[in-house]
This record gives sequence, structure tokens and C-alpha cells, in this order.
Amino acid sequence: MTEQGRREGVVVRLGDLRGEPGRQGEVVVRLDGVRKEFGETAALDGVSLEIRAGEAVAVMGPSGCGKSTLLNMVAGLDRPSAGLVEVNGEDLGRLTETGLALYRRRRIGMVFQFFNLIDDLPALDNVALAAQLTGSSAAQARRRALELLDELGIADRRAVYPAALSGGERQRVAVARALMNRPALLLADEPTGALDSRAGEQVMDLLIDLNQIGQTLLMVTHDQRLATRCASRLIELADGKVARESALERP
Repeated sequence: MTEQGRREGVVVRLGDLRGEPGRQGEVVVRLDGVRKEFGETAALDGVSLEIRAGEAVAVMGPSGCGKSTLLNMVAGLDRPSAGLVEVNGEDLGRLTETGLALYRRRRIGMVFQFFNLIDDLPALDNVALAAQLTGSSAAQARRRALELLDELGIADRRAVYPAALSGGERQRVAVARALMNRPALLLADEPTGALDSRAGEQVMDLLIDLNQIGQTLLMVTHDQRLATRCASRLIELADGKVARESALERP
């Protein structure tokens, strides 16, 4: 099979696993005047931006510029000191902690820099659990989980516990878990940061394939190659502010 044919096959299979994306061009994420203070330090200082359905947006900038804080706001893991954070028309600031937990479980997928896997579950169950928590049967969840692990090249590690996986393998399990509930919005914090070159290429290919079938992506990264290959737009932060936005053309 040619590389193009292989990639097209991946798109078809992943298309069966994802949910309904927002209408192309519809605003999925809106931040308006968002400020986040930690003591006397402003991690975000008046950030305003929009992300539309079908976009793949990369956020870059030096350490301490507010990248991860911005991602945490959109994930509902932190609340702004001022301003509006809105996802799919819903003001996250108005949700209770329970409401935010349900939002994270049902509406978004998240890939963390440090994996956040459950040590007592093997790889397959770590992935499948995300769907079981939203009501999928164990058999259905495990079937989807195995397909995703296969796409990421680690189906043969499905029975292995996180402690026995390499860092790259753990991150690939985390990517599969983030995709389990077919999120309309996928958030990724340094998704290739712990991967070797080959595994990183696999994850980049997966992100590109997902975006091609309409998956909206928001990625925080230090990796210029990830941004260039996977994103259609780049947002650069400096000192908690949006310093520059630019359109990207994938190679």
C-alpha cells in the first residue's frame, strides 16, 4: 500500500471513531479579555482569541509566557481572574465544579505533557475507561480502544501497565485515550514532547488525519516542527499576551 493509501485508510477508520464536529467556520472557542493572576503575577493578561471549527491551532512562546495556563482555561481546569472563556457557546465560568468535570469528560479530549495515566490499569483499559465513564459498554469501549492503539503502533502493548511502558508509549496511550469519546475539541499540551522521532511522526500523522476529517485542535508546544506540520494557524504568546497570529501552510 502506498503512503497516501495508508493515510487515507487511517482517515476512514478514525472518521468512524470521532464525533460530529462543529460546522466549518463556527466559533468553537472564544476568549475575551482573559486575565489569570497567581499572586501578583499575571500569567495571562487580557488575552482575546477565537478558534473555529476545523482549525488546528498551535500556541507557542517562551517558558512562562502563559501557554499552559491558556490551555488549562479552555480545559476548565482553571478559572480566569477576569474575562470570558466560552466553548461551543457555553461560558465555562458559570459552570460548577461538577459541571466542569462533565464538560471535560464529554466535550473535549486532553493530552497532557506528563501522561496522567492510571498506574493500576493496563494500556487498553486506560484508554477504554474514558468511554465507559460516559456510558459505553465495556466491549464497545475496548474495541474502539484497541483500534486507536493499533493506529498509534502500540496494540501489542495493550496488556502492559504504565510503569512498564516507555515515555513515548505512555504518551501514545494518552493520545488514544483523548480520542475515545470523539471530542469536538482536542487539547494537547506538548503531545510529542516525550516521544522519539519515529513515535513523534506517528502522532503528528494522527493529528493531521484527525484535522482533515474536521477535528478541531488546540496544541501548546515548543516544537516548531509540530506547529509547522500539524497547525493551520499559529498564536504566539509573550508575557501573557498574544504577540502575533499567523496562518500556516502545511508542507
